[in-house]
Amino acid sequence: MNYRITVSIALGVMLAAGAASAHHNMSTLFDFNRRFTRTGTLTKLDWRNPHIYLFVEARSDQGQAETWSFEGPAPNSLRNLNVGKTDFENAVGKTVKVEASRARDGSLRGLIRIITLPEGKVVSLCPNNC
Repeated sequence: MNYRITVSIALGVMLAAGAASAHHNMSTLFDFNRRFTRTGTLTKLDWRNPHIYLFVEARSDQGQAETWSFEGPAPNSLRNLNVGKTDFENAVGKTVKVEASRARDGSLRGLIRIITLPEGKVVSLCPNNC
């Protein structure tokens, strides 16, 4: 009987550890002190849990074309802000403005803080992502 209890506890601890490591701390991936803004064309939307991703074709500060990947919260967080998948689907192919925190590794990635959709709707993800 003690063997079953010990095995059950060990299995529970291993499962909990796996779930905890599967989700990352945003401050390890993004530098909240390095804010930047990109305005460009929303080219692709990846709307799924645990985070949405937006892909924006924009110009660098030097004028070169770049494709940026912006990470956002879970879809249900946006629903709580009265913004849905349709709002973003309707923005594909149109100009959006994204204020984000820069990826620590220097890649063309950012964590969305504020996004302005084509019709002027401003979606602030702060304080959750800030």
